Amino acid sequence: MNDIAPVPASLAAPMIENRTFDELKVGDTASVRRILRADDIALFAYISGDINPAHLDPDYARGDMFHHIIVHGMWTAGLISAVLGTRLPGPGTIYLDQSLQFRAPVGPGDEITATVTVTELEPARHRVTLACTAVNQSGTEVLRGTALVAAPTEKVRRPAMPLPEVRLSRHERFNALLGTAKARGPLATAVVHPCDEVSLRGALDAAAAGLIVPILVGPEAKIRAAAEKAGLDLADMRIEAVPHSHAAAARGVQLVRDGTAKLLMKGALHTDELMHEVMLAENGLRTGRRLSHVYVMDVPSYPRPLLVTDAAINIAPDLATKRDIAQNAIDLSRAIGIESPRLAVLSAVETVNPAMPSTLDAAALCKMGQRGQITGGIIDGPLAFDNAVNARAAAEKGIESPVAGRADILLVPDIEAGNMVAKQLTFLAGADAAGVVVGARIPIVLTSRADDARTRLASCAVALMLAGTSD
Repeated sequence: MNDIAPVPASLAAPMIENRTFDELKVGDTASVRRILRADDIALFAYISGDINPAHLDPDYARGDMFHHIIVHGMWTAGLISAVLGTRLPGPGTIYLDQSLQFRAPVGPGDEITATVTVTELEPARHRVTLACTAVNQSGTEVLRGTALVAAPTEKVRRPAMPLPEVRLSRHERFNALLGTAKARGPLATAVVHPCDEVSLRGALDAAAAGLIVPILVGPEAKIRAAAEKAGLDLADMRIEAVPHSHAAAARGVQLVRDGTAKLLMKGALHTDELMHEVMLAENGLRTGRRLSHVYVMDVPSYPRPLLVTDAAINIAPDLATKRDIAQNAIDLSRAIGIESPRLAVLSAVETVNPAMPSTLDAAALCKMGQRGQITGGIIDGPLAFDNAVNARAAAEKGIESPVAGRADILLVPDIEAGNMVAKQLTFLAGADAAGVVVGARIPIVLTSRADDARTRLASCAVALMLAGTSD
């Protein structure tokens, strides 16, 4: 007795089946239909390498003959290939020849129906000639032509393979941030110990982007040697010559104190070495608030910028320090355009548990927000990571909150949790992470050697925008 229940038809994988040469006759026809999306254009450009501005640059396209973005002609031709390979004749078909005429443009939102029709059969070599057409939703012919294929001689019927999920990462949030920051003009920036290619290139790229005016602080011979090795031009660059990295940190801080520089940017020295000079009671850049680090993250799967704090400065913050971390992050959020940021205080659970200090701190921070001890944002916690960023996860737990499921800021329990959250978002979710230190007299651009050029520019942009709020 067979005790295995059959798979319901509704759950069975769709099948793909061909038509052999012997099954074909003149007049047979098949079609596919597809609505063109903007993402389709971007994906085709990525696959083909064709970055013609007519397909990708709206400003350029408005001035060309069609006055709007159009898709690559071969995208439409690809629909013909899809019909041949999946419908008629289907799997086992060998594409031999194709002639096409592109008769009208195709743009985002157009619904294209591609059709092939058998016009000639050649039994000796199992070859088939097919007329090919594609029309849009208005019936306008956008493509016509002829295809020659070798039809399959053996029957094929197999489950259709599912298409992979594809997520485009355009970094639109960082691009918008850069545009806003550039409009505010560059600020003089002390770049501390830029003695390798990564830190030098980051400073020069930011200068070229109109974000900073670099003051290179460090051993001049090392800076020039690094530039020469990397092929970088230091013409017109101001260099503050000091003997070593410790002196560079001290001099960078002094340039800020005397008003020469408005920002600090970390170069090829350890973070602790720079922060030691920043934190000096007499000659540093301390204020009445604790310093903290904030990652401003562009996560492709998240609909808004996501800030993570603190993942780099405060190792095991107490409640008073977390208050400052929260206020620093809220102030930064507002500086980059988030009017009323939602701050989620993270823990492993979403209920207060006396055995878990992070949940007690979360409850206290919420009360501090209600009493005006933290201002400018909306605070809730404790919240687990999932119900802080995912509305469905929050609903499944029955959490009713203005923050749950749509947090702008994640305040982590300690530096270990923060580092893990930020690195997982970067390396598993494809996020970019701009990094700044806040709470000092000026923002400090704190980047990693692993950061790419876009992330370094975004870090400068965030610092520039925050510095602008205190002018």
